[in-house]
Amino acid sequence: MTSSTAQAEIAPPSAADKQRGVTRRILARAWSYTEMKLAAAVFLLLVALTLFGPLLIDASATKMSVADKFLPPLFMEGGRLPHFLGTDQLGRDLLLRSLVGLRNAFAIGVVSVIGMFILGCAIGIYAGYRGGWVDVILMRLTDVQMSIPVIILAITILGMSRPTAVSIIAVLILASWPVYARVSRGVTLAERQKEYVRAAKILGASDLRIMVRHIAPSILPPIAFVAVLDVARMMIFEAIFGFIGIGIQPPTPTFGTIISAGTQYLLNAWWITIVPGVLLALALGSLNLMGGVLERARNHILQGGE
Repeated sequence: MTSSTAQAEIAPPSAADKQRGVTRRILARAWSYTEMKLAAAVFLLLVALTLFGPLLIDASATKMSVADKFLPPLFMEGGRLPHFLGTDQLGRDLLLRSLVGLRNAFAIGVVSVIGMFILGCAIGIYAGYRGGWVDVILMRLTDVQMSIPVIILAITILGMSRPTAVSIIAVLILASWPVYARVSRGVTLAERQKEYVRAAKILGASDLRIMVRHIAPSILPPIAFVAVLDVARMMIFEAIFGFIGIGIQPPTPTFGTIISAGTQYLLNAWWITIVPGVLLALALGSLNLMGGVLERARNHILQGGE
C-alpha cells in the first residue's frame, strides 16, 4: 500500500465524513421545525420574485413618466395597471423598483458573505495552525480591524469615489472578515492537536493539505450557519449605505435610495416608503428565522440529541 493510499484511508476521510454527517443531521433537524419551512418558503418566494418579477411586469424600473407619478396601489382609489403597488414621485413602477432593489441587496449580501467567509477562514486557519509570532501578528491585525465601525469605514472609502457594487462588497468584506477569522482560529487551535492531524503529518501531508483537507471541514458547520445571519446583516448595511447616499447611485434602484426619497412624501404617498420597507423586512425576517432555527438545531445535535 502506497503512502498516498494509506493517507486517504486513515483519518482525513473519517474526519471529513464525520463533519458532513453532523451537518446533514443538523439540516435534517432544522427542516423538521415548522418555522424553518415557513421561512424557507418566504425566502424562496422572494428570490423567485426578484428573478422573474421584472420579466412579468410590463413597466420600467428606471423610465420616468411624469403623468403617472404618485399613482397609488391597485387596492386604493386611483390605482391602475400595470402598477400593482403604485408609482414613485417620478412615475416609476414601485413594485418593479423594489424587486430590483431586493435583487441587488441579495447579490451584495451573498457575495460579501462568501468573500468574508473565504478571507476570514483562510487567515484564521493559518494563524491557528502556525501559531507563534504569525498568530500574534494576524490576531492583532484582526483586533485593529474589529475596532473600526463599518459605517466609518464605508464613509471613508465610499465617500472618496462614486460607489459601485464592487466597492460596496469590498468594504463589507474588509469590515467583517475578523469575525470569521476569530471563530476559525479557535476551531483550528483545538483541531490541530487531534490524532487525525498528527497522523496526516506522519504520512507526509503538507501543511496546506492539512489545513484545507483536514481542518477546514471542522470549521464549516459552526460558521456556515452564522453566515446565513450575516447575509441579512450585509443587506441591512447595503440599505443604510443607500439611505445616507454612499450606496449604489441612481438610477439603479436600491432599498436605501427608494426609502430615502420616499420619506419626503410620507403624508401623501406613503407607499413609496412602505412597499420596499415591507419587502426588506420579509427578506431579513426569513433569513434571521432560518439562521436562528439552524443554530437551535446545531445546539440540539451537538448536545447529543437526535
